[in-house]
Amino acid sequence: METTLKERQHITTAEAPRGIALRTFGHQHGPITRLVSPSGTGEAIKPFVFLDRAEVRYTGKPLFGIHPHSGIATLSIVLDGAMAYEDTTGKKGTIGAGGLEWMKAGRGVWHDGGPLPGDPLRLFQLWVALSADQELAPAESHYIAAESVQQEGPVRVILGEYGRARSVIPGSPRINYFHVRLKDGERWRYAPPATHDVAWLAVDKGTLRAPEAIREGELVVFEESSAAIKLQADGDTSFVFGSAPKHPHPLVLGYYSVHTSAQTLERGEAGIARIGERLRKEGRL
Repeated sequence: METTLKERQHITTAEAPRGIALRTFGHQHGPITRLVSPSGTGEAIKPFVFLDRAEVRYTGKPLFGIHPHSGIATLSIVLDGAMAYEDTTGKKGTIGAGGLEWMKAGRGVWHDGGPLPGDPLRLFQLWVALSADQELAPAESHYIAAESVQQEGPVRVILGEYGRARSVIPGSPRINYFHVRLKDGERWRYAPPATHDVAWLAVDKGTLRAPEAIREGELVVFEESSAAIKLQADGDTSFVFGSAPKHPHPLVLGYYSVHTSAQTLERGEAGIARIGERLRKEGRL
């Protein structure tokens, strides 16, 4: 049966690949490459407001030293090596390759971490802007071993869900954040939930085609749309991928904080200061 012009246009539109709106290799500072910052690309892909890609060798010295956050959640995916962690919720330990560090800063928290002896620590660290009802909630942290992360096909589900796999992080935001590994020539098609107009990915290893090439170390932001994203691996490939509804609030920035208003930023920074005073009395600062 012949299709009408209107039907042919609909088919063409439905099958068209979702375009790339922005590309970046970020800015490197020593062992750390900043791919997203809240004052730059983070505004385009909020609630994903910050992303670092790092490869750090053990030196016996602190990587950052203990430092504060408020109004956000930080999420680290350990790709290789291992890291030590400590935070002011009282937790302390180590995470191996494939493990996750989730720190919901809320009204204020301080944390520290760095590589352990052995293979260099490779990781992605993401900041997620919290909703107005969570940005001043009590701080909480979760440290997840690699074997606990649920997976479906090539997709490890860090936040949200994919197929039958779900994030194991309690109370995490309703956004999708995946670590995906494809073999050479393997294809992956992602159909986002209807409300997820924000989508992006950052390549850890290898090259993807969408259909244009996305290279190792590159981050791309897709056009805002509910259309599917189609990828093919050129060589064995590892990447992180995020999608979400657009964060509806302005990004009000402190040095280590992101809030929805000047008032909540002030309260978050006051919480940071109170914890800092306690750390000074303990000789930690």
